[in-house]
Amino acid sequence: MVSVRGGRGGPLQSPALPADTGAGLWPQVFFGGPWQCASPLQGELCRDFVEALKAVVGGSHVSTATAVREQHGRDESVHRCQPPDAVVWPQNVEQVSRVAALCYSQGVPIIPFGTGTGLEGGVCAVQGGVCINLTQMDQILELNLEDFSVVVEPGVTRKALNTHLRDSGLWFPVDPGADASLCGMAATAASGTNAVRYGTMRDNVLNLEVVLPDGRLLHTAGPGRHFRKSAAGYNLTGLFVGSEGTLGLITATTLRLHPAPEATVAATCSFPSVQAAVDSTVHILQAAVPVARIEFLDDVMMDACNRYSKLNCSVAPTLFLEFHGSQQALEEQLQRTEEIVQQNGASGFSWAKEAEERSQLWAARHNAWYAALALRPGCKGYSTDVCVPISRLPEILVQTKEDLNASGLTGSIVGHVGDGNFHCILVVNPDDAEELGRVKAFAEQLGRRALALHGTCTGEHGIGLGKRQLLQEEVGAVGVETMRQLKAVLDPRGLMNPGKVL
Repeated sequence: MVSVRGGRGGPLQSPALPADTGAGLWPQVFFGGPWQCASPLQGELCRDFVEALKAVVGGSHVSTATAVREQHGRDESVHRCQPPDAVVWPQNVEQVSRVAALCYSQGVPIIPFGTGTGLEGGVCAVQGGVCINLTQMDQILELNLEDFSVVVEPGVTRKALNTHLRDSGLWFPVDPGADASLCGMAATAASGTNAVRYGTMRDNVLNLEVVLPDGRLLHTAGPGRHFRKSAAGYNLTGLFVGSEGTLGLITATTLRLHPAPEATVAATCSFPSVQAAVDSTVHILQAAVPVARIEFLDDVMMDACNRYSKLNCSVAPTLFLEFHGSQQALEEQLQRTEEIVQQNGASGFSWAKEAEERSQLWAARHNAWYAALALRPGCKGYSTDVCVPISRLPEILVQTKEDLNASGLTGSIVGHVGDGNFHCILVVNPDDAEELGRVKAFAEQLGRRALALHGTCTGEHGIGLGKRQLLQEEVGAVGVETMRQLKAVLDPRGLMNPGKVL
């Protein structure tokens, strides 16, 4: 349940900080092999520490039950469960600060947790520690209609926010497949189907309230500020967007809102080949058609969506498109787009103008992950996540489809091709070491191919556990060392979500 509150508590006092004891380095293997680590919470320390946590948040908001810990030690990825030693549910930012300071004083790792819908193992507690579940902080703190901004706590999801905004004439367009928490989306620099027109979380976060590892409270753009642009000093907001919980706990985010479009039309069209579909994408963008969404699904993915979401689309490479604007503008956009796709051999071109029909279409796209998993019940999914310059998209997608067919893996291709970003959703038996090895090899090959084309190894899912080597190849040794230096300043004891990103 989302409620509206007018403000926050008073300023927090910085807790006294203990001497820095440093943090160890922990080896690991791809997809969760044996970890060499030991929890700091043992014996009397464990009991005393848990009692101290209860004193901060209340006994009913702390759990050390095995089932609860395991639930919080995994996300939607194939990385094996790594449970924390305890889970806490703070009710406000003051409690988050006190829990962080307590963990910091005892050298206990801290793992932030939102909805658990990540795809890179970001919530796995590889060194044990305390998982801070922020979902009970679920208030919309401030809505500024005339300034097109809103402030939300970590428990507010994107769907909850848009439900609240329904009659305001505004909406928040960033839409990853899952109904993720908005602060979690900021932490992972999330994106979605609307990014081609409205941008990603990096473009839509104006300010962040962050509890630093030692418990101090930071407002990255200054308390209460929600301006559109600034040249004041370093971009601290940008530093924390995409930090994956390794620099602090995001306890509120100020978001940019957008006017709801006057009219919306969606469309689908199928193509004789991957090349034809992706060429159409490039041509639509080059023609400056202001498309709001342009999504690619290969034949395997279309077959899976037809079965899972009860669609009746052609089993062929397909584009899903959506346009926003006035009625007159939409007619021009539709006409130009239809001309372009027909020049590339499109067939089955159909428009969906009614809200219910559009909703069914995009629900099927957002459920593509679960549709792919249904191809092999009982197996796990692994999603690659590369992004390349638009001009190189046809080349990499055609080659990737050939590699996928040759790999013998069960998988499909789906992506936000208007951004140059796409995913291979591979369905794998997590107990089959040989198959996991082929998935690892395929993912690494794809990541390196994207880097060779001046792209990135992750357009929106993040680095997490499995892409740290690719990150170093992408930004270079100096880039990674600079990141390590920033991490060392903000988290000198290495307690914030250890083992991730770096």
